[in-house]
Amino acid sequence: MNISRTGKYYYLKLLRLKGDPHSLSLGAAIGVFIGITPTIPLHTVVILALTVITRSSFIAGLITSWLVCNPLTYVPQYYFSLRLGNLATPYHLDWSKIKVVLDILLSDASFSLRLQSLLTLGYEAIIVMLVGGVLLAMPFTIASYYLANITIVKYRKKRHEKHILR
Repeated sequence: MNISRTGKYYYLKLLRLKGDPHSLSLGAAIGVFIGITPTIPLHTVVILALTVITRSSFIAGLITSWLVCNPLTYVPQYYFSLRLGNLATPYHLDWSKIKVVLDILLSDASFSLRLQSLLTLGYEAIIVMLVGGVLLAMPFTIASYYLANITIVKYRKKRHEKHILR
């Protein structure tokens, strides 16, 4: 599988979605936010809920979530979430505990087993990871909204100009 080709495919898929640029950009930003936060078994459900609440594009959210949360990115994302969470909260969590749970989350275990493994970490670990994940995701979320909006508007303008010239 060619990674750059797959990335370009989803990029073009995002640009070609129908809808208001704001709605698509907000959906993309939600997808980036959820894709970066350490909530792997709940990504789709949370993206759906947030896009319904904000009246933004669910499909844009899914596409960007897939782009930012993939086998190449989730280990570094979890690691930096852990580091930031340890700095920002009074709790301390060890990487080895996260690694065991991450292995279960990424296996083909049932949804209930995945959730159960998350709960074995305890509420302090969940707080550390969520706080760290939110801190890590915020700058990327804000940047992705503006980047998506600019890119979608430019893409549509260029396509419109090509259509007029025909």
